[in-house]
Amino acid sequence: MAVPLALLVISDYLDLSVGSTLALGGLVAGWLAGQQHQSPVVAVLGALVVGGAVGAVNGILCCCLGLSAFIVTLGMLTAVRGLAQQLFPLPLSGFGSGFAWLGGSRVAGVDAPVVIAVLVLVAGALFLALTPAGRHVFAIGVNREAAYLSGIGVRRTPFALFVVTGVAAALAGAIKASVLDSVVAGTSGAGFELTVLTAVLLGGVALTGGSGSVFGVLLGVLFLGCLQNGLTLLNVPTFWQQMAQGAALVAGAALARLGPRPAR
Repeated sequence: MAVPLALLVISDYLDLSVGSTLALGGLVAGWLAGQQHQSPVVAVLGALVVGGAVGAVNGILCCCLGLSAFIVTLGMLTAVRGLAQQLFPLPLSGFGSGFAWLGGSRVAGVDAPVVIAVLVLVAGALFLALTPAGRHVFAIGVNREAAYLSGIGVRRTPFALFVVTGVAAALAGAIKASVLDSVVAGTSGAGFELTVLTAVLLGGVALTGGSGSVFGVLLGVLFLGCLQNGLTLLNVPTFWQQMAQGAALVAGAALARLGPRPAR
């Protein structure tokens, strides 16, 4: 989830609805696999379609209508969560052994979720480094008006990133549902948007747009994961873990302040 969100932040946009989209994607995938007895492929595709739809709504409101991404996605965070609770008021569980493959299998000795994460990471890095659209992401984040005058699609590119971010969040929800074999609408992915955003910002992506790298995001994810897992293994209370995560985010913001900024 951190990679497409990082690209979105580099282009000077934001998506705070990814935690709720994760929950809705996991619920749809679990419902299709468990209650509707669909194949795992159909279940995952259903989740991706739902995630893409949420991202498209965000993109239309933010990129086409020019509304504030912070306000829109904050509202969508609540709206999508409410929709998930309305559609699936009861917890879902028992999705079958076929669907469990997504989160519990191994590919060449490596867990499938890790393989998926690596593929997304490589795709994001190649997109930024080798494609014109990747360079457009930086240009839009640095100066949207100049990018528009240069012929760059300042609406089309961020819109596509919103859709991809929604798809990635739904995929993460399907993986989470596969690993746990259960999903609860009210709690799945709750607060996860801040965790992902923290990893992105710790990775050196500027919240004001225009700078950042996928490799830095990887380091941010690894650092945050090690911090959380280490504190858990040390039996540190949850509220201290939250304080440590918040302190890490503030420290990352301070370091970013001292670093070079893109010319605007």
